[in-house]
Formats: sequence, structure tokens, C-alpha cells
Amino acid sequence: MDNYEIADQLSLLSKMMDIHGENAFKSKSFSSAAFTLEKYPEAISSLSKQKISSIRGIGESVGNSIFEILETGKLEQLEKLISETPKGVLEMMNIKGLGPKKIHTLWKELNIDTIDDLKQACQENVIADKKGFGAKTQQNILEAIHFQQQNSGKYLYAQVEGFVQAFQQKLEKKFNNNKLEISGAFRRQSEVIDLLEWVTTVPKQKLISFLQTEDSTISSESDQHIELLANDAIRLKFYLCSEGDFINTLFTTTGNDEFIQAWKNKFSETESITFNSEDDIFKSAQLNYVPPYLRETEKYLYNKTKEPVPPVLQTSDVKGLIHSHSTWSDGAYSIEDMAKELIELGFEYLVISDHSKAAYYANGLDENKIRDQHKEINELNKRLAPFKIFKSIECDILTDGALDFEDSVLSTFDLVIASVHSNLTMSEEKAMHRLLSAVKNPYVTILGHMTGRLLTRRNGYPVNHKQIIDACAEHKVVIEINANPRRLDMDWRWIDYALENKVLLSVNPDAHSTEEFQNIKYGVLVAQKGGLTKEYNLSSYSLSEFENFLQARKKEKNLM
Repeated sequence: MDNYEIADQLSLLSKMMDIHGENAFKSKSFSSAAFTLEKYPEAISSLSKQKISSIRGIGESVGNSIFEILETGKLEQLEKLISETPKGVLEMMNIKGLGPKKIHTLWKELNIDTIDDLKQACQENVIADKKGFGAKTQQNILEAIHFQQQNSGKYLYAQVEGFVQAFQQKLEKKFNNNKLEISGAFRRQSEVIDLLEWVTTVPKQKLISFLQTEDSTISSESDQHIELLANDAIRLKFYLCSEGDFINTLFTTTGNDEFIQAWKNKFSETESITFNSEDDIFKSAQLNYVPPYLRETEKYLYNKTKEPVPPVLQTSDVKGLIHSHSTWSDGAYSIEDMAKELIELGFEYLVISDHSKAAYYANGLDENKIRDQHKEINELNKRLAPFKIFKSIECDILTDGALDFEDSVLSTFDLVIASVHSNLTMSEEKAMHRLLSAVKNPYVTILGHMTGRLLTRRNGYPVNHKQIIDACAEHKVVIEINANPRRLDMDWRWIDYALENKVLLSVNPDAHSTEEFQNIKYGVLVAQKGGLTKEYNLSSYSLSEFENFLQARKKEKNLM
């Protein structure tokens, strides 16, 4: 069990103690210890009980709890508190803006122990009248409940990917004489998925017999489909067809509703034709082949040119890892460890961009730490050449639109990524003021995760995408496609407009560990949906191209 897993249990225990109204000092001690563990450079599992207890910020009492986790894999005190907590109260922990102490008040003082009761209390203004809450908090809770209910049963692409691959293999092994293809939103590489769809020629009763042995519940069936709930979690749907109808069914179940409806309106005659491939379907309409990930809107149904859809970005096109965090702030690995891993993987450069000082919760860097980090990077660059580490910072955009550092500090970096991390509940006017102010700063190279959204967890703050993209075009600022599967921000639906305005984009993993280097893949998948090519992706630049880009930009901005 690694430090992060242990820290998660301690942090959860602290929250549960607050929810139950237990001793605040003891609760805080577990919270502080969790923070200490996340930053501790050694594996805590390799230390003795005495050594663990002697670590500053832990102590004997918490040390005993850590040792209990290491020995048994669990924490009896935590399990007891969870068992004594109503399910609805636990669900409140997922509502943005509700901390443990507020949940305690709702549960113990207002006798609210379900989400439905909480929603009703908000609608009746009970929450607004309670000391410590107010009308604004009440409205935020209502909005969070609505968002949570809207996203119930929805999963990130990255969350279901492993299941889809394993289940597909199992199906193919069982029904190797039949056709089986994944369809729908997953085939289109959608970032959020609430239904996994397959097209198959497997006979209905054979498929039902198999599915009933796979911990699933069939919810509906007909001669054309079987729908079920797998593992009490994700919905599955199988479209049943003959071998002659397989390609047509795959085509009509892959495209988004808008795409398929537009196709039917323009090319209805193709519905009665049997095709051997999807490529033949497009040829019959005198169109170039449109890959599944682009079958969202009717745009590509008007492409009568002889030119095929331009080759889109591939994971192999990414040459450098831009936007990463090390142990200098809230990352899990040293800069050297990250660099060596990237060298093994064949990358040409690393852009290290730890948090700035306003992100105190993420151990953000102050001016002194920046100087020390730059010394380390200089030394590593001498040893690791020709691989290169670039000096960067993920600089907070403050509430008034200013950046977290003065220009004199920003000038010491090779490039600056500007992002919003605080005060996320704001109007579009406020959000736009912050973002546009940052874009105008000559030292800002990349605008990070534009809306601050976390898919299925929280909406981003409202922004005018066109206005931001226009400003980035004017000020030569690159827009990030943050490849963290929960962000994927900027939204792929605006890539088209960015490319029309010749704005560079950059698929960046926002990696906090070497394991998160693979986030690049998910950024590439959504970038493909927007038609991004490697020529317009900054992280596809070779080392020499990237260096030239930075030099040219500084010269243009008179920053040399």
C-alpha cells in the first residue's frame, strides 16, 4: 500500500469524524498526517512503527492508525464510522460546497439524511435560514444536486475503457463464429458515456444465456435489441441483426443523432442497400470516409471535395510532455525521475510546471523555491542532454485577473501556463475578466484548462469560448487541451473554431505522476473529435521546433 492510499484513508477518517461531531483536534491531526504522508519522500510501508510515529506531523496516536492500515489494509475506526452513517449522508460528501462540518449540521441539527430531504429543505428555504449557510450556499447546493442527478449513471471514457476491452475479448472468445463490434458513444470516443452499445449477429437466446451469467440484469429486450445493467453500474445495449444488415446497423448506431438524421435526410436511398464496409456507404454518397469520432454533426456530410479528411493527431505524434508537476509542488516523482521515464519512452523534452504560491494547498512554489528548482533543472539538463527540461510554472490567475507572480519572476521561465484554481463559482463576466486579463499578459504562453470543469463532478465556470479564442489568436497564446480524463478542457467542440483562427492548441497530460503520462492518450482521442492535426498541436513539435517557437514568441513580444 503506497503513501497516497494510506493518506486517503486518514483524510476520509478526518472527514467522517467531523461529520459525526467528534473531537476537532483529533480530526485535524488525521488530516494533517494525510498531507504529511502525501509529501513524504520515502515509502511509509518500509518504515518501522517507531519511525512512522517519529515523523513530524504524525505522532504516536496517528502512527498506530497508519500501522494498523499497513498490517490489515483497513482502519477499524473508519469502518465503524462509515457503518454508523446513513447512505444519504455519505452521498452528501459528493456535493460541491458541502464540507464535513456543514454535513454534520444538516444531519444532526436539521435531521436531513437523504439527498431528497436536502433538496426539499433548500426549496423550502430551510437551509438559507440556518446560521453558517445563507441563500447563496442554498442555491449552490441546489445546483450541485441537480448536476449530480443529471450525471447519475455517467462515466468517463477512461473509466469504462478497460471494461469494454475485457468484455469485448470475452464476447469474441465465446461467440467466435459471429460478428461483434462496439458501437455508439464509445466508438465515437465520447468523453462521457452512459450507455455501452454493441452490434452483433449472435442469436438472441444464446446471447441472453451468456449475459445472465455475467452479473447483469436484463431490463428490456425485443427482436432488435437487448438492454441490461452490468454490475449494478453501467448500462449495456446489444443491437441484434443478420449478417447482411451488420454494416448498416453498425453505421446507424455509431453516429450521433444529428449526424444520422442528416444522413437519412440527404441519403435515404442507402438504407435499402446492403454494404460490405462503412467505406462503401460513404462512397455510395460520393463522400470521403468519415471516421467514427467525427460522426457527431452534419458538417462532414457536405464535404464534396476530392480531399479526404485530413490526418488527425495521433498519440505517437506527441514529442514533448508539457504541463507536469513534480515533488517540488504536488507531484509524486522528482524531476529527474520524470525525465528519465520520458527518455525511456522516447520523448524529446519535458516542461515542468509546478504550482505557483497561491496554490498553497498544492505546496505551490514561492520565489526562493523557484530559484532552487531552476538550479536543479540546469544541472539535470547538463547530465541528460540531448533531452531537455524546460522551466515553466502553472501560474494561478487570481480573482482580479492578475497573475500570481510579478513580471520579473515570470521572465525567468521558458514558458508560463496560466490557470484558474480558486473562486470557481463566478459569473461569466467575472470569469471572462480573469481569463482575458491573463491572455493579455505577454509572459503567458499557454492558457490552461479553460473552464475548470471536472466531468461528471462539476460544471466549469461560464465562458464565451469565441471571445477567448479570438483573444488567444490576437495575443498568440496557445490553448491547452488538458488531457486529464476528468478535465479534457478546452472542450473539443471548439477546436474547429480555434483552427479557423489559426490558434495553436496543446494536448497536455497535467501529469502529477509518471503513471499519468498516459493521460496524453485521452487528450488525443478528444482532439481527434475536433479534427486537430499534429501541425496545430504544440506538444507535437520536435525539441528544435519547440525551442524555435519559444524564441520567436519572446522576440515577437519583446521579452528577449
